[in-house]
Amino acid sequence: MNPSTAFATVVVDELIRSGVREAVLAPGSRSTPLALALAAADRDGRLRLHVRIDERTAGFLAIGLIRGTGLPVPVVTTSGTAVANLHPAVLEASHSGLPLIVLSADRPPELRGTGANQTTDQLKVFGDAVRLFHELGTPSKQLGQVAYWRSSIARAVSTSVGARTADPGPVQLNCPLVEPLVPTDDGDWPEPLDGRTTGPWTSVHATGAQPSAVAPGPKTVVVAGDGASQAARLAAEAGNWPLFAEPSSRARTGPAVISSYRLLLAATSIGDEIERVIVFGHPTLSRPISKLLARPEVEVIVVAPTGLWPDAAHRAASVVTGLEVIGSDQTDWLDRWLHADQLARAAVDKVLAAGPTGAVGSAPGGLSGPLVAAVLGEAVGADGMLVVASSNVVRDLDLAPVVPIRTVANRGLAGIDGTLSTAVGAALANAGATYALVGDLAFLHDSNGLVIGPAEPRPDLRIVVLNDNGGGIFATLEQGGGEHADHFERVFGTPHNVDLAALCAATGTPHQLVETADELREVLARTVAGIDVVEVRVDRSTHRDLHADLHQAVSQL
Repeated sequence: MNPSTAFATVVVDELIRSGVREAVLAPGSRSTPLALALAAADRDGRLRLHVRIDERTAGFLAIGLIRGTGLPVPVVTTSGTAVANLHPAVLEASHSGLPLIVLSADRPPELRGTGANQTTDQLKVFGDAVRLFHELGTPSKQLGQVAYWRSSIARAVSTSVGARTADPGPVQLNCPLVEPLVPTDDGDWPEPLDGRTTGPWTSVHATGAQPSAVAPGPKTVVVAGDGASQAARLAAEAGNWPLFAEPSSRARTGPAVISSYRLLLAATSIGDEIERVIVFGHPTLSRPISKLLARPEVEVIVVAPTGLWPDAAHRAASVVTGLEVIGSDQTDWLDRWLHADQLARAAVDKVLAAGPTGAVGSAPGGLSGPLVAAVLGEAVGADGMLVVASSNVVRDLDLAPVVPIRTVANRGLAGIDGTLSTAVGAALANAGATYALVGDLAFLHDSNGLVIGPAEPRPDLRIVVLNDNGGGIFATLEQGGGEHADHFERVFGTPHNVDLAALCAATGTPHQLVETADELREVLARTVAGIDVVEVRVDRSTHRDLHADLHQAVSQL
């Protein structure tokens, strides 16, 4: 066995022993030993391999698999620009605390700086975005290599899941590989390639931390950002406090949740009474929440089990690892919020039922982003999974009635990169019907995510594309004001006029255009089998007026 083959055999085996069950590969020449070892493991049923021709797609597919399983996922690339194409996914994993393991194949170090083909400096190419960088030495046929390789993998996996630091995130192992890159008969290896009789080479145990006690008193609300978990819901219910939960918080359910919190904070005075905010997860979705967390008179407590914590306004009074609520609020504080939410919900539903106005040819009862999100939420149901893109559609979902669906979103950096690939990965991990809600730009940005080889596992995934022919979110921001109208369409609206049906046809992906809410309900009720796309066209020119109408309706309560 030659050194590169021995290295790859041991690395893949130790990854599996350390808990890896899914792996992603973007093929290349230098990564051949790892590719063959992964294919062998897939053939033997030890893990499931996913192959993609685009490294950025591969990275976000791994992100989706991690979000779906909670387990670390390695992504393997060849050398050169292939590694750099993983950078968006690495950044998302870093800011979301996801255990992405980059195995970047490389030429031997002596070829750096010589002009050798596909050779650049890959050392720490992701900078501080990774929790660990390590370059594994060039494999050689000598004693001690197996222990080095296995201990390095065990350390990398434990670091990626935050076993000792409580700070999970991506890691990079740079892997210089020498020729021959395919198996050869070079005689026996000088030591056994086997790992431990059971488990990983090194068992890493988690550290513990005591929760902090919080008692009732100030008028308190709980903010649940992305990835907050059920801990946020439990804290809100234990304290009898209102819960402001983003769709991807995994806490948007229960008797304390306030579905229209954004509008109530922005358009009414009840939010002015808030005295204390307890923050879980990574809140990024709304300006009213950002303004609340920046108010100097509000006490902000951040619950952060990992080493980092969100505090963009620099107002956090304390950061705690866990929370123990001792006693509940006995006032009418939560009841007042629930009553306001009930009134706001009715007002919002009335505006959405009337449909967007203000555009030439628009008709009452037409489709809008929030209405599409609400219909989709109903269809997914409590047992379903929904992957939602960043930008406008996740905010549309945030305005929809609360449905306790499992929602996945890349909110670490809130980019639209790799959304379709994330959805494919999450759907593969879900092993059941999964839905995705994306805007047209997010769809176009990752249309390569629909390029899946005939031998690859395919999920049951229905992708709903809210197509407003450009950057609809900018219409609702300052850039969408009348004073910027001369340049808005070109530099913010960015119309593209792409025929999504033709784009889907290129990859053999079924496509259907729907024009009414009833048509959308009918399509969504069909069995999800394989990947299909449902396109819903909305008029971008109505977005600003619609949001103004919602604000006005709630402000009159």
